[in-house]
Amino acid sequence: MMKTFGILTFLVLAVGMAVLPLGIGDYGHGVLVGMMSYIVLASAWALFSGPTRYVSLATVAFFGIGAYTVAVLADHLPFGAILVVAGSIGLCVALLVGLATLRLAGIYFVIFSFGLAELVRQLITWFETSVNHTLGRYIFIEVSTAQIYWMLLGLGIITLGLRWWIGNSRLGLAVNAIGDDETVARHAGVNVTGVKLALFAVSSVLITLAGAIQAPRWTYVEPSIVFNPTISFMTLVMALLGGPGRLWGPVAGAVPLYFLFEWIATRFPDQNAIILGLVFVAIVFLVPGGLLSLIDKWRARARAAGEQAHA
Repeated sequence: MMKTFGILTFLVLAVGMAVLPLGIGDYGHGVLVGMMSYIVLASAWALFSGPTRYVSLATVAFFGIGAYTVAVLADHLPFGAILVVAGSIGLCVALLVGLATLRLAGIYFVIFSFGLAELVRQLITWFETSVNHTLGRYIFIEVSTAQIYWMLLGLGIITLGLRWWIGNSRLGLAVNAIGDDETVARHAGVNVTGVKLALFAVSSVLITLAGAIQAPRWTYVEPSIVFNPTISFMTLVMALLGGPGRLWGPVAGAVPLYFLFEWIATRFPDQNAIILGLVFVAIVFLVPGGLLSLIDKWRARARAAGEQAHA
């Protein structure tokens, strides 16, 4: 019964989100695209990093790969075909990177993932300036902002669906075992490397597609725009705020923080990075388990207090 109720609630929310662009202007469409983008990014990030507890800062590497693939192929292929190519490139890069790095753990993986994003940005910058003798590309694709939002909404539904399916499957049990103790999971017969690689690849493809879908919005892209490390940090902060281990956690963190950061960017543009860092520190210390876990604790305390009052 609860499972059916959850599915119906999810469908109602999806329909409600789908009709949001109707009756609002271009500015509203842009806000919705930004919000949905971070919902997808935070949820896709949590698909891998939530259960495995591997903190990845490579989000912007795959996001930028997706956007730059669209910029390179915009004049040669239909937009749908470009998305397929972008997802394929993201998958290949994720498999190569995963095979090389997922044996790392802790701070070493964090440092490598951050370095990967910077390496990709520098390689593309070098190629553009040394080979093409230019920096940046124009994108002319006839896709409206509302259509971009609907595509991101569909991608978000797929992402949440995958997280729900994994969480209720044997794969979810294996991933949680890896997050608790990789050595114990390996002795229990879990293919630790294979499971981590599969989740990392799926997460990376979703992030790549998020960057590719948004690319037509910018008209002009260059490495400093689509490989901005702030994207990785904002995704991380949003997922941590809501709780990366919960299905709706990244959504609960992405929506309020997106509007907060938008407000901060317009009011305090020069202090934006400092405030982002302070928010990150505050979340780690004040809400270590995420907002949803904190709400559950409040409910448990209120229920216990109520039972004591009736006793």
